[in-house]
Amino acid sequence: MSFERKINILYVITKLELGGAQKQLLSLIRGLNKEKFKPYLLTGQDGLLVDEAAMIPDLRLIRCKFLERPIHPAKDILALFFLYFFIKNNNIDVVHTHSSKAGILGRCAARLSGIRVIVHTVHGWSFHDYQHKIPYHLYMFLEKACAAFTSKIIVVSRSDLNKGLAHAVGRRDQYELIRYAVNNQEFKNSATPPAARENLGLSGDGPVIGTVACLKKQKSPLDFIKLAAAIKKDFPDTKFILAGDGILRRKACSLIKKLKLEEVVILLSWRNDIPLILSCLDIFVLTSRWEGLPIAALEAMAAGVPLVATDTGGIREVITDGKTGYLVKPGDIQSMRNRVVELLKNTPRRNEFVRLSRESIGSGEFSLGNMLRDTEGIYSGLLGGGRNA
Repeated sequence: MSFERKINILYVITKLELGGAQKQLLSLIRGLNKEKFKPYLLTGQDGLLVDEAAMIPDLRLIRCKFLERPIHPAKDILALFFLYFFIKNNNIDVVHTHSSKAGILGRCAARLSGIRVIVHTVHGWSFHDYQHKIPYHLYMFLEKACAAFTSKIIVVSRSDLNKGLAHAVGRRDQYELIRYAVNNQEFKNSATPPAARENLGLSGDGPVIGTVACLKKQKSPLDFIKLAAAIKKDFPDTKFILAGDGILRRKACSLIKKLKLEEVVILLSWRNDIPLILSCLDIFVLTSRWEGLPIAALEAMAAGVPLVATDTGGIREVITDGKTGYLVKPGDIQSMRNRVVELLKNTPRRNEFVRLSRESIGSGEFSLGNMLRDTEGIYSGLLGGGRNA
């Protein structure tokens, strides 16, 4: 198919919160070849990154009040019709969905609209081992059904690729692995630790351990607070920073108070100065129970912060246990504590982790150019191929 006009691409994501999927989508839209493609972005009503998206040149931003993350049959049907009529009325050529809810509704609307090129990016599957059986099998059924009319399924980790195929979601030839892009210079050139510590209200010269995560079950922020209590006993001068917000904030505050950690744990809200925060950390901890490929871990590696991470999703593809970081079983607070303490006592080991992890994340596999080239290549190949899948 040849186009005299620009190719209209509709991106759909449930909510523009400060997460890896959202940040990567905005990076993709910013870098997209605007001489060839015209981007549209349809999302929910709210989100910390809505204003940032609205400032992207040549992007038309559409906010749908019916598109929300929780399952709500009436609103979900209205969101489906909203998507359907938008696609039909705006001459859309490609629909590219991100996140679970938007991935299902967006692809169904595209199918009903007769769109031939439908692409979906998996940022961790909608079904996982921590769900009850009913939602687990419901999401798996919906993913399988949508995969039947999806042109390409982009995954950010081999773990998600293997999981999808193991559960018979689509065919192998539908999958493409495209890594997240990390701006290494942005994190290398962040503020010096003294300036960052002062900015965050930190006092003293004790070590700082931190994480960046949405306060939800997936990221298990309460495990981070329990870890702080376990380490405080032997390292009373240590401070802990948790940057993020979400539905578990109240529980996190209650646990901090219960464990008497008010002077130890600094609970920040959403932040848009992540390089500044990472620059003041001595160790980054990832406590997630399930993941696709956590962008926060990649950014910590780029910032030169040694990692202790739960062994989940695609993290093993970027961290080699004992070489570029430490991996522990999800929920194992004692093992996590032991690894963090070892790094606090062993400066040469921390420095070695930093050196090797920076070399790893600095490869072209995690570059913006690689992500843009491969994604645009998928669009062009499908539009020129004359077939859906």
